[in-house]
Amino acid sequence: MNLMTIVVLSACILLTLIQLGSLLLVRWRLHQPLRQSTTALPFITLARPVCGLDCFDEATLRSSFVQNYPHYEILFCVASPRDPIIPVIKRLMVEFPQQQAQLLIGDMHATTNPKINNLMKATQHSQAEWLVMADSNLLLPPDYLRVLLASATDKTALVSSPAIGIMAENLWGAVEAAMLNTHQARWQFNSDVIGKGFAQGKTLCWRREVLEQHGGLIALGAELAEDVASTKMARNAGLQVTLPPRPFCQPIGRRSFTAVWQRQLRWARIRRFGFFWLFIPEILLGALPALLGSLWLVQQEVIPALVPVMLMALWYGAEWALAYSAGWPHRARDVLAMMIRDLLLPALWLWCWAGRSFTWRGNVLSSALNAPQMNEE
Repeated sequence: MNLMTIVVLSACILLTLIQLGSLLLVRWRLHQPLRQSTTALPFITLARPVCGLDCFDEATLRSSFVQNYPHYEILFCVASPRDPIIPVIKRLMVEFPQQQAQLLIGDMHATTNPKINNLMKATQHSQAEWLVMADSNLLLPPDYLRVLLASATDKTALVSSPAIGIMAENLWGAVEAAMLNTHQARWQFNSDVIGKGFAQGKTLCWRREVLEQHGGLIALGAELAEDVASTKMARNAGLQVTLPPRPFCQPIGRRSFTAVWQRQLRWARIRRFGFFWLFIPEILLGALPALLGSLWLVQQEVIPALVPVMLMALWYGAEWALAYSAGWPHRARDVLAMMIRDLLLPALWLWCWAGRSFTWRGNVLSSALNAPQMNEE
């Protein structure tokens, strides 16, 4: 057996062990009990940046009003007074008059990040001890605020969480969910287990004192994405990004290939410029490297022809088992979506190097504007 064969065989074994080990670690992590808070529940501001109309807005925004939490306010932030979401928000505020809520309209061009500019109004209208920024397409469970607060420790700067894709209405919607669920959420939880938790912009629950001491929301606009800036801010403060025991759901609906590709390319470029050295090994993620390696070994007559088939059955069977045990989408279509996702991952990684910008809600953002440092911290 020559050196090349040994290297390829070892790589296939290592990648498979990483796949299985990371899935088992997340399964263990998801079954950890929620820590019970022994302190008094503080007043919380729940800020939801909203822009345009999406299919599930009625449900996701309504979930803001039914929180099982005694002391909180809702601040809906809208940039344009002509935004079609405004009547929906006003209708919900009438439906729940007992809940303290405000609609804040206007835009502040303080950073190159449109989402942060939209949220600036929230910090001016509240002095709550904790500021929770939740994207408008996130479906909040009734215990959302309680879970976030219970997940914080004395060393926590902010609590964040991945989003889990649900209610996909077509195959490309299922691919989007596969990207979120057993792929991105898995690696975010694994990072948390080893003490390197990082933020995801769907949920940013900030300890207000830490945020203000380190530049406030304006400082979060220093990167291409606020979650990258949040992670770096927490680490520079000597504190942690903490994850709750379970993630929260995002309805997906219908997606096109173009929508999935553009969204994933945007996130890939954000990771490339935000955490350069962590982005490099992403080319090895997904089943394709292990599959190609095993097929090469078959061609070299090192392993039987049945081994690649068995390897893929083990690879996706373990991923399906995680989705099943976690209650995430796990139908046959979802397994097919996992395979399509793994075919897209190397293409996304390669295409990520072809440009420095992306489009988000009609706004073109570029790393040249933000000039992020390419380092791990």
